[in-house]
Amino acid sequence: MSAQDPQDFLAARAKVIKPSPSMAAKMRVDRLRAEGRDIVDFTVGEPDMDTPAHIVEAGIEAMRTGKTRYTGAAGTPALLKAVQTKFRRENALDYGLDQIVAGSGAKQLIFTAFAVSVEQGDEVIIPAPYWVSYPDMVLVNDGKPVIVPCGEEAGFKLTPAALEAAITPRTKWVILNTPSNPTGAIYSEAELQALGAVLARHPQVWVLTDEIYEHLSYGDAAPVSIATLSDDLYARTLTVNGVSKAYAMTGWRLGYAGGPKALIRAMVTMISQSTSCVSAISQAAAVVALTADQACVGQAAAIFKQRRDRIVQLLNAVPGIHCAQPDGAFYVYPSVAGLLGRRTPAGTVLNNDLDVVMYLLEEAGVALLDGAAYGVSPYLRLSFATSMEQIEEGCARIARACSTLTAAA
Repeated sequence: MSAQDPQDFLAARAKVIKPSPSMAAKMRVDRLRAEGRDIVDFTVGEPDMDTPAHIVEAGIEAMRTGKTRYTGAAGTPALLKAVQTKFRRENALDYGLDQIVAGSGAKQLIFTAFAVSVEQGDEVIIPAPYWVSYPDMVLVNDGKPVIVPCGEEAGFKLTPAALEAAITPRTKWVILNTPSNPTGAIYSEAELQALGAVLARHPQVWVLTDEIYEHLSYGDAAPVSIATLSDDLYARTLTVNGVSKAYAMTGWRLGYAGGPKALIRAMVTMISQSTSCVSAISQAAAVVALTADQACVGQAAAIFKQRRDRIVQLLNAVPGIHCAQPDGAFYVYPSVAGLLGRRTPAGTVLNNDLDVVMYLLEEAGVALLDGAAYGVSPYLRLSFATSMEQIEEGCARIARACSTLTAAA
């Protein structure tokens, strides 16, 4: 008997998802650097600064004092209380302790919410540009991603008309990511109210609001939690957040969410049978992150604002690139429509944004991501969660590489 093809052994759900483009880009950068290439990396979606010292000390103290064992699946009482207080203090959200759950990152909580609620054929509305993992998390849980393009003319945001048109009897969720990865777009209270008016006509549709970039907002833009806008929305919204971006704690892997009791209870049960709980050490550190002086958060946001202003200025100085100024997060999403159809020194025509990405990587040693990975082309996604020196060097390389392009014959 011949050996079974390993591909035949895999479940169908494993074959419908693809690797995260951002993680694949990081691996590509690591490989090129190992080969000796000098790469300016704009792909990484994590703060470049260290976790604040007082938070690190809390983790060390947890280890020293034996807080290294399993915890309850939802999280420690201290962490749940800290999250509850944070939601009340910063979001005007009043969740009971049995309405809160901690996970190994916000990503796990979004996945778990779909795992306990989405069934075969259920639809999840995903505004595009979207974070790359949303569609695949829906697919692996047997759902159907319904991608709704939200162009630059709409501020890269879902409009009430587009939401209304996308809803069907099979719609289970709509995802809102504000501030957004990859565009930095922030929904105003008025815009959320308008979306809420549509949802009021469709009580079967729940809202998953991903607010992981909440503290990274600039100027007059201020994120609002949609669950605060009405009792109806509160009753069917899962508010997801975490400590990764605001406190430079990506590697600590801790997210948290608040929502309806039945949903949270199901998510806790699923966690108890999968990862058991978040690291007790990370939970102890997160308690301090959420309850101690928040000056470090504002200081980081101020640094990112300076970087945002500079990268937008530099990119807009490159002929063929147009970069809108994002209101939040630490990404820019410039259009490269003006570069398409142009020819590289090697004679290759740039036909799409992925061609631009590969040209800039090979010609300029600059790593970034194509808009196609986020659902809307022809754009690029650059993270400015890197030093000002790297921003200026990377943009200078981009400008030089683009200056060598010629009109296609």
